[in-house]
Amino acid sequence: MNDDLTLVVNGLRYRVQRWRKEDREILPRGGICLLHGFSGAGLNWSTVAELLNSPIVIAPDLIGHGGTDSPPDPTRYRMEAAAADLFTLWGQLELPPMHLVGYSMGGRLALYTALTYPAMVTRLTLESASPGLASEIERADRCAADEALADRIETNGIEWFATMWEQLPLFQHQPKRVREVLRTVRLSQSPRGLAHSLRGMGTGAQPSLWERLPDLSMPVDLIVGALDAKFLAINQQMVAHISTCRLHVVDGAGHSVHQEQPHAAAALISPG
Repeated sequence: MNDDLTLVVNGLRYRVQRWRKEDREILPRGGICLLHGFSGAGLNWSTVAELLNSPIVIAPDLIGHGGTDSPPDPTRYRMEAAAADLFTLWGQLELPPMHLVGYSMGGRLALYTALTYPAMVTRLTLESASPGLASEIERADRCAADEALADRIETNGIEWFATMWEQLPLFQHQPKRVREVLRTVRLSQSPRGLAHSLRGMGTGAQPSLWERLPDLSMPVDLIVGALDAKFLAINQQMVAHISTCRLHVVDGAGHSVHQEQPHAAAALISPG
């Protein structure tokens, strides 16, 4: 059963997709929270959510995305504020500690949230994600690049962005059917929401979490596509810093594993 919810979370309207199993007694306790990537929405997880072995699955539209508000202050999009929104949202839904799953941008937010609210995260799964950039010079360069892209989104509009974004080398392995689904979601986005997301929660804006990786005490699973050379290298480095970590490399998949191979992703997130 799928519900489309709207909640007011720390002053913002949040849209949340929720899937609940009818026969909850035979399934494991707890639930799963899925976080989408940049320019995505909670519905991007629909196929995987239906496959998961969990009594409840939620997938919020993150700030500036989908049906969630896009406030005018870019500082409202910062990682600490977005993580606090998740914590409040879980409380409003009266959810127990969750298995937190994040893809790309959502993976960076999931990692930050697990480090900030560890008692609320029973397990952490990161797909095609990173702990950010280690050096101040790298972060400054990326901030400048993200600011330039944010300006272009506001100037040129969403259709320009959607066409440009799907042509990035990062997504060259996506099948046509996946590209079409993701393009539809991207075309529904707010220019201000995406621009401020880059300014507040982009890879350059977020603090580096590399030195905090050893603090993770819950089980951690890293999922990456074998064809995604950039993030495969990053995830191989991450494994050395997380004592509770397992790395899963999915053959034939690129950056968007859960879109390109949903059954494989679901099996890794929630084994049957």
